[in-house]
This record gives sequence, C-alpha cells and structure tokens, in this order.
Amino acid sequence: MQNPQVLAALQERLDNTALTPSSYIETLPKAVKRRIDALKQLQVKCAHIEAKFYEEVHDLERKYAALYQPLFDKRREFINGEAEPTDAESEWHSENEEEEKLAGDLKNVVVIEEKAEAAETNVKGIPDFWFTIFRNVDMLSELVQEYDEPILKHLQDIKVKFSEPGQPMSFSLEFHFGPNDYFSNSVLTKTYKMKSEPDKTDPFSFEGPEIVDCEGCTIDWKKGKNVTVKTIKKKQKHKGRGTVRTITKQVPNDSFFNFFSPIKVSGDGESLDEDSEFTLAADFEIGHFFRERIVPRAVLYFTGEAIEDDDNFEEGEEGEEEELEGEEEGEEEEDAESDPKKDSSQPAECKQQ
Repeated sequence: MQNPQVLAALQERLDNTALTPSSYIETLPKAVKRRIDALKQLQVKCAHIEAKFYEEVHDLERKYAALYQPLFDKRREFINGEAEPTDAESEWHSENEEEEKLAGDLKNVVVIEEKAEAAETNVKGIPDFWFTIFRNVDMLSELVQEYDEPILKHLQDIKVKFSEPGQPMSFSLEFHFGPNDYFSNSVLTKTYKMKSEPDKTDPFSFEGPEIVDCEGCTIDWKKGKNVTVKTIKKKQKHKGRGTVRTITKQVPNDSFFNFFSPIKVSGDGESLDEDSEFTLAADFEIGHFFRERIVPRAVLYFTGEAIEDDDNFEEGEEGEEEELEGEEEGEEEEDAESDPKKDSSQPAECKQQ
C-alpha cells in the first residue's frame, strides 16, 4: 500500500467501476479487508455492551415504577371514587383561564341548577374513565366491539409490572375490573417477554430490546356471557337417508378480550404464516403503547390532549416536508431564470432525497 504505482492502479480501478458499497469492498486489498473484519469484531462487542446498557435501563424502569406507583394508586382512588381530592390537589390553571373567568358570570346563573343535578345524580369518581380512553385512541377503539363496551365500563385500573431482578426481561399489563355479570376474574393479565441481546446470526441488526413473545390468561366467563365466541346454527344433510338435522357450534368472535388469548410463538423455530405474523406484530405494538403511553399519561388520553399532541406532531412533520419541497422548486426556478440556455418549456426535474 506504500507503493505509489499500486495506489495509482487501485485508484484507476475504482474510477472505472460503477461502485456500490459491496462492490467497493471487493476491490480492496486483502490487508484492508482484514482490518475491516477486525472493525466488525469491535462492532459486535459494541452491540453486546449496548445490550447490557438496555438491561440496566430496564432495572431503572423498575426502580422508578416503584416511585410512580403511589401517584398511580391515588389516581385510581380519585377515578373510582374511593377518595376525594383536596382543594390544593384539584387546583389547576388551564390555558383558557381568562376565557373561563369571563364566562364565570354565566356559570353563576346556573349554579343552583348544577347543585341540584349533582345532588340527584351523586356522581362517584370519574365515570367510564378507562372506557373513554379506549374510545379516544384509534388503536384501541378498532378492537372494541359494541358488546365489549358494557364490560369495559367495569375497568377500574391498568397497571404495568416489570420483571424482578435476575429474571428474564419482561413486563406485564394488569387490567383490574370491578364485580360484573360477565366474568369472575378481578384481574386480567398479559405478559410480554423481551430479549435484549444481539442475534447470533445477525448481530448488526440489534437496536435495543424487542418483544419476542406474549402470554395471556384464562378468562372465567359466566354462563352465556363469553363475548369471544358466538353460537351458530348449521344444517347437515345425511348422505344416505337424505334427512336434514340442525346442529349448533361455537366459533370465534371479534372482541377486545381476544387480547388475552394471543397467538403463541412457536418454540421449535417453525415460522408463522403472514397473517399470524401481522397479528402478533400488532399485538406487540398495542402492549408497548399501553406501557409507554396509556398508563403513564392516562388523564391526557381521557381528555384527548395527548391525542391532539400526537396529531400535531405528525402534521408538523408533513408540513416540514412540503416546505422543503417548495424550497427545492424555488431553487430550480431561480436556476432556470439565471441560465438562458435552459428551455423554460421543459418541465423542471424533481430531485429525490
């Protein structure tokens, strides 16, 4: 590599080749390729260190979950009417405080009627808190059927539990229900198993912990109340005698509560079909969304503020792209004006980023 003639020959080969990254590597001398292989070894070691980093992050999440829990317990008490917030706890200055102040006189006109209504209804806690969140969030509302709604109105709390120290990385969602006419369980659980280690066959694909499997629970449905199945009638004709009989059978039914009977990832390495893989990926996404967004920020999904923030963020990204495209078009037009050789009748070319 120190020979100028060798370097010149190598440069000539590079100049005469339509290079892709892989074809460029193929043109390099063996000594250079050997050094690149050494860099890959270092990269694999970096991936393993990164995996350890995420394991410690999981330990931190567990530690801070314990600090959050007293606040979430108080949230549950306020939602379910087990406690009333003090004046200090319920004081909140909204962005529309001035408008609310101007509207104060109007509110005073009907204050007597409101007090009378409050006395009549005697509302406890925040009715349908979690059910309202399900309706507000598209990802969840798509799963909820009309016959699921009366059940979800009994949902009192959702908790996230992290695996204990020394245990394989995982987290569980706990759905706490009040007494109801549908099932006898007080808690329904869903556990997501995670992996935080580089794949032996493809270590460079590692980007942090990933959900690899999940387990639901058995729902103890009361007689005739299982919304995850439906009974259908089917006529069968006897081949010999020609007589017809009617039989009834149970078939799967769309329901949010199928969430607790997920597809099982095969342990023998057998691959799933495309539909099953899609269903499982959607399940993992929902579980992650409960853990990262719904449970920590429940009140904002109840009021819709978190949803508006998400929408505004997405719209901002799209607007930024459009603005950049406009700038590119403006630059193209300026070039056309400054260069008289350009034919203005030809359409401007769009540069793809």
